[in-house]
Amino acid sequence: MKTILLVEDHSIVRMGVRLLIEDFMPSVTIVEAGTFADTLDILHSRHFNLVILDIKIPGGEAFNMITKIRAIQDSVRILVFSSQEEELYALHYVKAGANGFLAKDASNEDLERAVNCVLNGGTYISNVVQAQLVNNTILERETRESPLEILSKRELEIMDMLLTGKWTKDIAIDLNIKESTVSTYKARIYEKLQVTNVLELFKKVEIYKKDTDEFSQANS
Repeated sequence: MKTILLVEDHSIVRMGVRLLIEDFMPSVTIVEAGTFADTLDILHSRHFNLVILDIKIPGGEAFNMITKIRAIQDSVRILVFSSQEEELYALHYVKAGANGFLAKDASNEDLERAVNCVLNGGTYISNVVQAQLVNNTILERETRESPLEILSKRELEIMDMLLTGKWTKDIAIDLNIKESTVSTYKARIYEKLQVTNVLELFKKVEIYKKDTDEFSQANS
């Protein structure tokens, strides 16, 4: 029997995902966690085959969460289940050690494919992200590199916060770092993406996402 740890802070989402998994996988034990602290405690107490991990949960630490989970159970499979833009984040999480990335707006069929793929030793990414890989290989993006390739994990995390409208002070509090450190990261982001303000940053990201979507549709 497979054992799955479902990490999600919204109980109604946990219930929905649990019911869907139990529907296509009757012989399964699902344990739930609503915070990252609870997640680590549960991982210390029993073995799991799969962790379905929402990144934005209380106590969450973005990419570091994967490292901390691996430190407790190095062989557990990890499927990131997130509302973050998969075009911007999926490959980063896979590179950080996750075995797959599933967007929260994915279909029930995609959930089934992702869970089965990861449990069977594969790596799950959507067709959109697969198109990114092909696009990056064919075009090499010499003139329009993607944020996926030129921003560090911390820069990507701070960029996400900037795009949601957070100020430097708010980001510093959320990440428990100095405001001056946030300002330094912000300057690096602007320099790498060749923008001067948040509005230009937003437009740059939207252009990249549009390019990826168009390439995916053209090759579907």
